[in-house]
Amino acid sequence: DAQYYRQYWSAFDVPRHLWHFSKNSFEVFSQNLGFGLIKVKGMFFDAFYISLMSEKYKGENFSLIKGICVGGLSNLRALFNKNYSSMVYFMKKN
Repeated sequence: DAQYYRQYWSAFDVPRHLWHFSKNSFEVFSQNLGFGLIKVKGMFFDAFYISLMSEKYKGENFSLIKGICVGGLSNLRALFNKNYSSMVYFMKKN
């Protein structure tokens, strides 16, 4: 989603989101702090929300339809590459 929307990507959500991590960098960072990864779960519906909000920020016509389509495509890709728009990490202290 971030690559598609660029500066209009609503998940930047400043000031609440100061950093965005790749899956790999988050795993390395958490291991360095002594946490072990238990499970990673994609947040399926978040792609739709982020896409709808990003379309709203762009201010173009048909934002509802475009947002649903982009969110759907994002989730379709994630079914194969496991790279969801938003992910939840379940971890435990080692």
